[in-house]
Order: sequence, then C-alpha cells, then structure tokens
Amino acid sequence: MTTTSIPAPPPTSIETLSPKRKPRREFGPGSIVKYALVLLFLIIVLMPMYVLIVTSFKSGSDIGVTSQWNLPETWTLASWEKAWDSLHASFIRTFQLAIPVALISSVIGAANGFVLSRWRFPGADVVFTLILFGMFIPYQAVMIPLRDIVTTIGIPPGIPTLVFVHCVYGIPICTLIFRNYYATTVPEELVEAARVDGAGLLRTFAWIILPISIPGFVVTIIWQFTSAWNDYLFAIFLSNTRNGPITIALNALAGAQSPDYAASMAGALITSLPTLVVYVLLGRWFIGGLMAGSVKS
Repeated sequence: MTTTSIPAPPPTSIETLSPKRKPRREFGPGSIVKYALVLLFLIIVLMPMYVLIVTSFKSGSDIGVTSQWNLPETWTLASWEKAWDSLHASFIRTFQLAIPVALISSVIGAANGFVLSRWRFPGADVVFTLILFGMFIPYQAVMIPLRDIVTTIGIPPGIPTLVFVHCVYGIPICTLIFRNYYATTVPEELVEAARVDGAGLLRTFAWIILPISIPGFVVTIIWQFTSAWNDYLFAIFLSNTRNGPITIALNALAGAQSPDYAASMAGALITSLPTLVVYVLLGRWFIGGLMAGSVKS
C-alpha cells in the first residue's frame, strides 16, 4: 500500500495576505506649480465677481475707479431695491419665455431624434442634414426676414414671438442631442419588444422611450433655458422694454445718460441668478447626460 504525500501549502505572510496599497503620490515641485496655477486662474476668474458683488452694496459716494476694490463704508440695499423695481416685471416675463422654450423644443427634439434614429425612412439622412443646417445659420442673417415672417403670421409681439423663434432655433440642437442619445444608449431590443407587444411608433415613444430620456432632457432643458434667458439679439429686434425679457430691461437700466453703477451691478446679479440656480440644481446631471449619447454602450 503506497501513501501519497500531500504537499504543504506555501508559507503565508502578512505581506501576501494584506491587499496591495496604491503608491502614495509625492507632493513634489510639479504638484506645487500645478496647484499654484489653478489658484491663480481661480483668482483671475473671481476678481470681476468680487467687484460686481461689492459694488452692488455701495452707495454713490463710495463708487469710484480708485475705490472699486474697497469694501463699502456703509452697506446698503438701496441699489438692489432700485434694480428690482426696474427689472421685476421683465423678470417674470423672462420665466414665461424660458420655461416654455425649454420644454417645447426639448419635446419636439426628442420626437425628431427618436424617429430619425429608429425609423429609417427614405431620405432620413437628408432630413437630418437639413435640420442640422439650422444650427449654422447666424442670427444676423435672418433677423429682418424673421421679423417679416412673424408679422405676417400674426404672432403677438413680445414674449409669444420670442417663444416661437427660440423654439424653432432650438429644434436642431435638441434633435442632434436626442438622436445621438437614442442611437447609442437605448437598446434596439427594447423597441422590438414594444413592437411585439403591439405598440406603435407613437405609443412606444410616449410610454417606453420618454421615461428613460431624462438625461437627454436635462441637457436640452439647461441648454435652451440658458439660451432663452440670456438672449439679447432676438429680444432687441422682436420686443421692447414694455413686453420684452430681462436683458432688454437690464440694458435700459445700465445704459442711461448718468448710469447708476451700483444698481447696474445689482441688476446683473439678479439677471444671472436663475441660470445659476438651474446649473446648481441640474449641473451634476448635465455632463452625464451630455456624454450619455457620445459613445455606444
């Protein structure tokens, strides 16, 4: 009877049992230079913001070229009150402009993107190219014909006209974003399963595609809301201070014969606040939604 010897297990040690640790990065001269440059660029970017905020709380006697970096001797909200009195009506009108533009153009872009990515009808590529062509037409080239068109159609001047124009100009970029998103992110099997269950194109889009399109909607809503809120060129041609958005009112506030710099600075901060809030609330989903349709999973 022969016996088979079982080889002994190799000796273990603390080094073999413990997980490998990542090598610690050394904080050398290169890192110091890198962080110093980042800090320098941050200071350069924040310098105008500092002057903007500080000046908005100054009184008229504190404002001057030599004292623009100084803190106010007397902190006052008079400039903010004056700016709000001049801007509050147009501030509300701009919400009436930016919110419908963001929602309407996003929904139309989503429908276009789904059809162009999943329904290969004859001439689909030509249609998509013609839609994208609208992104490359400069506003200045169509401003006068556009004004004639909205006058002929009979759209009321002011916010309704601007809603129509911004929706039309927003459709190309929204279509591009959603077409890439649906073509690279939404699996073909999902659409096929809905088709097998008897769902048509519209029902598939409404009940299957829209609920999983949140990343794309975040991108287009931020894009369109910001574009409509900050627009000045369309606003100056198609509206006025009585029925236009806040950019027109801010220009009137800052462009007087003897401008009130403190009120202008406060007005600029009031004007930029909604877009800042939108980016703070939705910004963490913006890059993810923008990259969701960039690569095929």
